[in-house]
Amino acid sequence: MQIGVVFPQTELGGDVGAVRAYAQGVEQLGYAHLLTYDHVVGADPTIHQGWAGPYDVHTTFHEPFVLFGYIAALTALELVTGIIILPQRQTVLVAKQAAEVDLLTDGRFRLGVGLGWNAVEYEALGKDFSNRGARIEEQVALLRRLWTERTVTHDGPSERVTGAGLAPMPVQRPIPIWFGAASRRAYGRVGRFGDGWFPLMPPGPDLDEAKAVVDAAAIEAGRDPAAIGMEGRANWGPGDLDTMLDDVGQWRSAGATHLSINTMGTGLVSVDEHLAALAATAEGLGLTPP
Repeated sequence: MQIGVVFPQTELGGDVGAVRAYAQGVEQLGYAHLLTYDHVVGADPTIHQGWAGPYDVHTTFHEPFVLFGYIAALTALELVTGIIILPQRQTVLVAKQAAEVDLLTDGRFRLGVGLGWNAVEYEALGKDFSNRGARIEEQVALLRRLWTERTVTHDGPSERVTGAGLAPMPVQRPIPIWFGAASRRAYGRVGRFGDGWFPLMPPGPDLDEAKAVVDAAAIEAGRDPAAIGMEGRANWGPGDLDTMLDDVGQWRSAGATHLSINTMGTGLVSVDEHLAALAATAEGLGLTPP
């Protein structure tokens, strides 16, 4: 099971030095990948009365593709979007940005995609929130064509490309696409189209039920369920290392191929505190520095 980290988007602010120190620090501790969340804009709760989202206009988010271009020059980590909200972005531009990150990392990139929940963000980006589930399947198919074919012509319900292609092409052809999934329909989408997925529940009966849907959809589509990766998440808690290490073991037993350690939202206030927590975790996990 490959172990990485969740980049603490909301807690490092705009400090470029902190980004550099964090990325290089986690690599030196022996972690294999860095996973980043995505939000382009936040909603202003004074305008959107009754706003109940977990993030708002005050919450900091680096743009993942630009961030990864920077980190690619600093480390040899695998870089992962977990997830990019694909239907609110232009598909061909995402294909270009992902191909560039894949080149800069020499093929150490996974594109995690999902639907998102923030209608305010969709409106600001000029995309329809109501049909995002249907559109993402067409987008994924088009992405894979753009990463593997020199010239593409596609005329679908939401996307049109006429005799156009990317140059340079990515190292991985195609780049792996992983899905965030939190519904039965989304689990089916993972089984039919995904190279991997990010469950939003811990190991246990709910995960077993979700994975059964993924596996059944894969078999129905003529795919091997064992070839679909699964990335779990273990949350660090102050003074609770043994519990977190037990969570890691449960994910391994559940068949996770990847796992990310999350220190965001745990009361840590500086890059040094995040790295100290990850250092203790790395020692408990027996990670080996490069």
